[in-house]
Amino acid sequence: QVQLVESGGGLVQAGGSLRLSCAASGRPSSSGAMGWFRQATGKEREFLASIDWSFGLTEYEDSVKGRFAISRDVARNTVYLQMNSLKPEDTAVYYCAAATQGWGGSIPRRYDYWGQGTQVTVSS
Repeated sequence: QVQLVESGGGLVQAGGSLRLSCAASGRPSSSGAMGWFRQATGKEREFLASIDWSFGLTEYEDSVKGRFAISRDVARNTVYLQMNSLKPEDTAVYYCAAATQGWGGSIPRRYDYWGQGTQVTVSS
């Protein structure tokens, strides 16, 4: 059983930065991938970025390329999402997800486990 715990959300002014963390416990070593998604009120869940545990390969949604960066610390079983130049429209609940086998990419159903989410609010 994989458990994911996100942290690092909060309130930030437009133009600011936040770094989200996702600590994974119970994850099989050196396999699968992790992803970050977000869901704003009244909107569907949106893919942001994903990373492969073994090689660090990444994929990004076009709207966050150049502003957001996903990374992983294999020794700590932790994935990060560095978010820069934040905008009010980035306000949402941010979720990390684990695909225990294969590549998750932008497809939510490929992910087997989800965290509880962390709120990010960007004020104008």
